[in-house]
Amino acid sequence: MNFEASARSREYLERVQRFMADHLEPVEAKYWHEVHQTNSDGDWTRWRVHPLVETLKAKARAAGLWNLFLPDEKLGAGLSTLEYAPIAEATGRSLLAPEVFNCNAPDTGNMEVLYRYGSDAQKKRWLEPLLAGEIRSVFCMTEPEVASSDATNMQATAVVDGNEIVLDGTKWWTSGLGDPRAKVAIFMARTPDASGNRHAQHSMVLVPLDTPGVKITRMLKVFGDYDAPHGHGEVQFTQVRLPLDSVIAGPGRGFEIAQGRLGPGRIHHCMRCIGAAEKSLELMIDRGAQRTAFGKPLVNLGGNRERIAEARVAIDQARLLTLHAAWKLDELGALGAMTEIAAIKVVAPSMLQKVVDDAIQIHGGAGVSQDTLLTGFFAQARSLRLADGPDEVHKGLIAKLELQKRGHGR
Repeated sequence: MNFEASARSREYLERVQRFMADHLEPVEAKYWHEVHQTNSDGDWTRWRVHPLVETLKAKARAAGLWNLFLPDEKLGAGLSTLEYAPIAEATGRSLLAPEVFNCNAPDTGNMEVLYRYGSDAQKKRWLEPLLAGEIRSVFCMTEPEVASSDATNMQATAVVDGNEIVLDGTKWWTSGLGDPRAKVAIFMARTPDASGNRHAQHSMVLVPLDTPGVKITRMLKVFGDYDAPHGHGEVQFTQVRLPLDSVIAGPGRGFEIAQGRLGPGRIHHCMRCIGAAEKSLELMIDRGAQRTAFGKPLVNLGGNRERIAEARVAIDQARLLTLHAAWKLDELGALGAMTEIAAIKVVAPSMLQKVVDDAIQIHGGAGVSQDTLLTGFFAQARSLRLADGPDEVHKGLIAKLELQKRGHGR
C-alpha cells in the first residue's frame, strides 16, 4: 500500500494552498465578524449570505478549483479518494474554504448520491445546479423523538400511493436549512415492505423545500451559536405529496444509498479535522511563544511543551489512519473498508477536540471568544462525534468485525 500523493494530487494541493493564502487567509477573520453581526438572531428568514462568498466561489471556479471531491473528470477534478484526501485536509484549516471550492457538506454527500444513484431527470434538475454552486441542499435523517444512532428507529414515513410518494414526520439537525440558497432536501424515511428485510424498509426522496406540507419550525443552536447563515433546523413534513419519480433509485433502497454516501464523506470529514488540528496547533504554538507569564513564555509553562508533542503525535497518527482508510476505500469499496472508516470516525474528531481544547487553554479568554477559529473548530469536533453515527456505534461495529475474524458473535 502506498499513501504518497500522486503528481496530480500534489498539483491540485499546491494550487488550493496558494488560493487560500492569496484570497482566504487575508479576509476570513473579517468575513466571520461581519457574518455574525448581520445574522445574529434565530429568525432564519432574515439570514443573508455574505456577498464575498459568491465572489470567492467565482474565482475558485475560474481557477479550476471546483468540485474537487468528485471522482469524475468531466464534472469535477477526477481525483480518487486518496488523491483528494490531502486537499480536504488543506481546506479544513479554514471554516470558509470548503464552501468556496464547492466541497462543503452536506452538498458533497448529496451530490455523490445523485451522481451514483440519481436518474437522468434528477441529475438534470438538482445535480447540475448543485455542481454549478447555484443552489444548496440539505439531508433530513435525524429525528427528535427516537435514538437516531439506530437508523431503523425512524418514525418518519415515505409511503407509496399510486404514482405518488407521501411523506410524513419530523426531522431535526438538518444542516444548511437556514441558508436562503437551500432549495432541495433528501428526506430519508420508512417505506414499510413486508417482503423485504430490515434494510429494505427505507427510501430517500428528493423534496423541493417549497413543496406544500414542508414547514421549517426552528433553528437549533450549537453551543449557543445558530451557525448562520447555514443553520441546523427542525422541519415538519405533513402529507407531502410528490411524484414517485422523486424517490432516488426506487423505494426501499435508502439504506443501500446511505452506505454509499457515508463512506467517502467520512474520509472528507476526517481529513478536514486533521487540517483544523494542524491550524489549531500552529495557533497554540504562536500564542505560547508570543505571550509571557511569570517571566517565561507560555510555551515553557505548565506542561505546554508536552501538549505540543502529544498533538503532533496524535495528528500524524490520525492522518495515517485516514489515508489508509482512503486507500482501502479506493481499492475495495465501502464494504471492504468498514473497519478503517469506522476507526477514523472515532479517532479524528476526538483528536481534533483534544488539540483544540489545548489550544483554547493556552489562548486563555481569547480561546473561547469569536476572535479565533478555535471555537468553530471545537464545535466541529464535538458535533462530529455524533454526526454520521456516534462514537459508540462505530466502536461497536469495529468490535463486531474483530469478533467475526475469530469466529465469534454475529
